[in-house]
This record gives sequence, C-alpha cells and structure tokens, in this order.
Amino acid sequence: MDLTINASFLPHDDPDASLAFYRDILGFEIRKDVGYEGMRWITVGPVGRPETSIVLEPPAADPAVTDDERRTIVEMMAKGTYARVLLATPDLDGTFARLAESGAQVVQEPTKQPYGVRDFAVRDPSGNLIRVQEV
Repeated sequence: MDLTINASFLPHDDPDASLAFYRDILGFEIRKDVGYEGMRWITVGPVGRPETSIVLEPPAADPAVTDDERRTIVEMMAKGTYARVLLATPDLDGTFARLAESGAQVVQEPTKQPYGVRDFAVRDPSGNLIRVQEV
C-alpha cells in the first residue's frame, strides 16, 4: 500500500479567529472556505505543500453527535483537551519566537523531551493543542 495523510480535522468555534491564526500567524494558505447552514469549514495548509491540509470544522457539524456530546466537546475544547496536531520545523527557536510575539497562548516553551524530540506547544483560538517539533 502507498498511503499518505491528506487532511486532518480540527474543531473551531470562531472561524474568523481560526482563519487569522492559521493564515496570519502560522503562514498557512487558505485552500477552501465553505459555508453551509450557518457553519464554516476552512481548509488550510503549508504553502507549497498541497498534499497536506488541516480542515477547521465546526464541532456541531456531525448530525450523529448528540446535544450532550456537543456540550462535552465544547467543554473539552475550552480546556484544550479535545484535539491536537503535530507540526514540524527546522527552526524551532525562530518559530517559537514568532508565535510567542504574535500573542499565541504558549503552553510549553522549547523543551528537549525525554522521548528524544525537542518541541514546544501553543493553543489555537479554539483551544486545540499545536505541538511544533524540530526536524
């Protein structure tokens, strides 16, 4: 088999704030911005890497999710425990400095982890954990 990861999904509760974070702070390009029944799905990804995307989606979009489950998702998003993504950069310190200067919520400064990687963590406007690893 020859498989790649095409897209991952992260929830958002404020499409404009999410758009500003992923486009203006992380420097991702906007690939799609689709509205439907008062909700927005925004597809973003690294410039020059069209094969990899993140779809920012409303947490209420899945009709199979119950009202109780939606409340739980919203609570977990607020605590930053619902979703996460791992990004990579060759310039960890420079990337961290730019994110910290932008006002991104820093969770962990650059740290050598016991499992062998050096990384840091921030949260996006919806509370999603963004870990950035040095490659």
